[in-house]
Amino acid sequence: MTFKIVPVIMAGGNGTRLWPLSRSQYPKQFLALGEQGESLLQATLNRLKDLDCLAPILICNEEHRFIAAEQLREINITGSIILEPEGKNTAPAITLAALQILDQIEEAEQENVIMLVLAADHYIEEQSAFEQAIFNAVDLAIQNYLVTFGIVPTKPETGYGYIQKGELIGQGNLVANFVEKPNKIQAEKYVEKGSFLWNSGMFVFKVNCFLQEMSLYASDILETCKVAISDSKKDMDFIRVSKDKFSLCRSESIDYAVMEKTQRAAVVPLDAKWSDIGSWSALWEIQKHDDCGNAIKGDVICLDSNNNYINAEHRLVTVLGLDDLIIVETKDAILITDKDHVQDVKKVVEKIKLQERTEHLSHREVYRPWGKYDSIDASERYQVKRITVKPGEKLSVQMHHHRSEHWIVVSGTAKVCKGQEQLLLTENQSVYIPVGEIHALENPGKIPLELIEVQSGAYLGEDDIVRFDDRYGRN
Repeated sequence: MTFKIVPVIMAGGNGTRLWPLSRSQYPKQFLALGEQGESLLQATLNRLKDLDCLAPILICNEEHRFIAAEQLREINITGSIILEPEGKNTAPAITLAALQILDQIEEAEQENVIMLVLAADHYIEEQSAFEQAIFNAVDLAIQNYLVTFGIVPTKPETGYGYIQKGELIGQGNLVANFVEKPNKIQAEKYVEKGSFLWNSGMFVFKVNCFLQEMSLYASDILETCKVAISDSKKDMDFIRVSKDKFSLCRSESIDYAVMEKTQRAAVVPLDAKWSDIGSWSALWEIQKHDDCGNAIKGDVICLDSNNNYINAEHRLVTVLGLDDLIIVETKDAILITDKDHVQDVKKVVEKIKLQERTEHLSHREVYRPWGKYDSIDASERYQVKRITVKPGEKLSVQMHHHRSEHWIVVSGTAKVCKGQEQLLLTENQSVYIPVGEIHALENPGKIPLELIEVQSGAYLGEDDIVRFDDRYGRN
């Protein structure tokens, strides 16, 4: 019997513990944190290239849709992207994916379809061990087990839940018990016993088998997701789930909804140098170190210092006589903390929110489906941006009630619609767009268009945009 494997990649989440690199609008799964220059999402997908899998299904937040689509395009992978109108934890997300898979597979073959559920933001170093664990899990899934991967512990870790191994079955075990995150003493006991694994949050099971267990233990989630996905709409690369109907679904993890209740739970050990990169110290651990144990990225001078993680994105960072620190520099924020406090970075993010600042939301450089912009300078009544438009792309036909704009082309060619005028601008040429003027900007050329935009007016917020036409389906 031939089984088809469909990868399901969960790419939600905001990754606040890796602030200031990870922001709400550009979280850690889209960041290139490893040594290969690929994002964590891209690394997750590339990890599957040698496996016999069907096209993946990606689950992500509405606000991340264009980032996700662009990152798939960059590595030449096509797949479906399900947009969650709001985060409801893993049980509804995986249920939406399971229902979407059944919709794509002929009824006669549905019994032979297996889901491989992976997180988009995990690091796995040893590819062969990862692939072998998948083969072991698929063998158990074929026997109608709901299989999770348990990470072989390398230390007493209090940041993960644990899975206790039960009776041996094939190359895995029945699950004897799921355990919440322990204190340090309990974690030490778990590691000593050798029968406990870290809970990875990755799964393998038959689609139909999973949905059967959902109907037994979380039927309300299943029924709500059925209604929401049945009213979904296809929009370019995206599957838009009904917002009104999905909002009625309760939020629940797959562990609480099914895995802790089913009689079919099994676990396969995974020993592949895995990390969920849940903190800056975890990221330091997986990086290459110099002779003093420092992990360095960017323009850094480091003297008489040991075991630091130093990331300089935009300027020279110098470190002298310091040990065991995390130092992260971005265009608009700098983090300095010792490794013992990395779990508290989320408290910094909460403080930023309470002060009604914006550094938790986005970087100074913001990505859009047509390109990106960098907010160079701003004051009460003006803002300066450097805008990059990719070849062949176009911003929406729009107008503003409160601001005027002045565009100066730095390089490339700009096709500008200004009211009834059509203009073609090249390097050092400019155009003025007054308040209330309908306008659009396009790059008709073969190289990126770079321009400086000077906004002036009483209100400069991004929500002062009235769109009349947009090729990306934005309102």
